Amino acid sequence: MQKITLIFFLLASTGYFISCVHDPVIDLDAKLEDQLNQRSKTGAYDWYIMPESDQYSLLPNQDPKNPVTEAKVQLGKMLFFETGIGLEPTYSVSKEAYSCSSCHVPSRGFTAGRFQGVADGALGFGESGELRSKNPLYDGSEVDAQGARPLPTINLTYVTNALWAGTFGSFDVNVGTESAWNQDTLIAINFKGHKGLEANNNRALIVHRQVINKAVTDSLGYTEMFDKAFPEIPVEIRYTREVAAFAIAAYHRTILTNRAPFQEWLKGDKSAMSESQKRGAQLFFGKAGCVNCHNSPSLNSVPHEFFALGVKDLHQNGYDVFRTGPTDKRVFGRGGFTGVEEDNFKFKVPQLYNLRDVGFYFHGASKRSLREVVDYFNAAVPENPNVPASRISVFFRPLGLTQTEKDDLVEFLENGLFDPNLERYMPSATMSGNCFPNNDPLSRVEMGCN
Repeated sequence: MQKITLIFFLLASTGYFISCVHDPVIDLDAKLEDQLNQRSKTGAYDWYIMPESDQYSLLPNQDPKNPVTEAKVQLGKMLFFETGIGLEPTYSVSKEAYSCSSCHVPSRGFTAGRFQGVADGALGFGESGELRSKNPLYDGSEVDAQGARPLPTINLTYVTNALWAGTFGSFDVNVGTESAWNQDTLIAINFKGHKGLEANNNRALIVHRQVINKAVTDSLGYTEMFDKAFPEIPVEIRYTREVAAFAIAAYHRTILTNRAPFQEWLKGDKSAMSESQKRGAQLFFGKAGCVNCHNSPSLNSVPHEFFALGVKDLHQNGYDVFRTGPTDKRVFGRGGFTGVEEDNFKFKVPQLYNLRDVGFYFHGASKRSLREVVDYFNAAVPENPNVPASRISVFFRPLGLTQTEKDDLVEFLENGLFDPNLERYMPSATMSGNCFPNNDPLSRVEMGCN
């Protein structure tokens, strides 16, 4: 009898021990679910789940004039990587040498592999865009360079107004800004009455010196794809930049990081995230307060919000940059677009997925790692002397995170939010047969593309 009692005691003790070992994991999941339920716009944590990329009817913020279809997505995917439409470079040596993806590289989270994106006027690629540099034939004022770190073209279905300043798009946060649309012919695109992606893509094809017309679509082999994607548009206006912009916007809405560990966890696989990532997520949605600004399925802001964090601009970080400086309207953020002083130095809250391999953070690329970003928020000391203290967001305040807490938060940001295969959104080839994302001689060598 004593032997049986002893065995029972040992078994019960073992069960109790195992229970104690696993309880913290169960508590991590339950606590995180509770936090998400509290912050979700619907009261349920499944609000943060992204749809599958081919669930077109579930993609939010579609332009009623441009519902997403398979034919549009396939055409947009090809055009985004097509160097053959780069037909209006400053110098003929760069003809058909760059694409939209020159500054939005899939392996770098669909952003540039360097601090400043350069399309026309640059050479080289390296492994993922990091070796791109100015073509010696070009003066710095002649290159097609962006005045702020390029935003990634992922999870754009959660974006209503494009660019750091939210400049493009006729609706949503730009309702009431109509007086600013006459600043130049590009911003006047907003008068066409399009959503942000459609309006911005139209602008981008012009700015990036790319050409779409019937002769081009015929020569490259895209005419049939335009016909299939946009049969309702009269042929006399079907083969244009504006229609190409619609196709690229449809494609953009399908580039979703829906295979990241956090997304898999949300969909029911509680083993998809490590314990450290779960603790980091709890900090994100709790003590660290990241969710105060980053609260949507893509962890941008819904509706779009603009905040000043006092970070340095692109020209203030010692980089060799082009076509930007202290008088560039883009360094004033939202205020550079609206002309409203109160909006100065405020920038859009960006999405947070697949930042691990980007290597440059904030609009001015002032931080080189997500750990530096977390340290900046934790200390909450503005670094840009040009930004008045009165403009700094009330959410930018010391967080009091311990070293272990910072480690967990970084782990969540770096790996919990990392979709490992964005290359699935690339075509295997474009209709021109050119190398992509770049087609200049140096890039072809570095990419091993003949």
